[in-house]
Amino acid sequence: MKQYLEIGKIVSVFGLKGEVKVNPWCDTPDFLCGFDTLYYKSRTPVIIEKARVHKNIVVMKIKDVDTVEEAQKLRNRVLYMDRNDIGLDEGCYFVQDLLSLKVINALTSEEYGIITDVTQTGANDVYHIKSPQGKMYYIPAIPDVIKETDIEAGIMKIIPLDGLFD
Repeated sequence: MKQYLEIGKIVSVFGLKGEVKVNPWCDTPDFLCGFDTLYYKSRTPVIIEKARVHKNIVVMKIKDVDTVEEAQKLRNRVLYMDRNDIGLDEGCYFVQDLLSLKVINALTSEEYGIITDVTQTGANDVYHIKSPQGKMYYIPAIPDVIKETDIEAGIMKIIPLDGLFD
């Protein structure tokens, strides 16, 4: 498992005091606002002095970035979180941990493919499954379908809804 997970991307400057706009790559922009420290890809710590949500984007003040020019240099930088900074509830997973899991039938061990993406619909997540033949399938992430998720083994066991893989 990756220690550092992508959480957002700096997309532009906000105002004149070195603040940046960050496109959040997480469930909600508020989640991104909850960190005191994030990281660049190099694992260099990024100290967050303050963060707030503004129109589904996060406006962030990074320590020692005090001018528009300094903030402009950060455009297109991806921010990462340390997975140890967050405790997940039982049965909850980081999307990045689900990607590439092998999806198999919990009863027959038939292999359906691997998870390539996750769409958040509001009601429930939808897992995108790519079959070995390249066909895409979409399964709802609901207890009736998902029976076991074993991140360490790289497997998700499901009982598909009738007709899902026909």
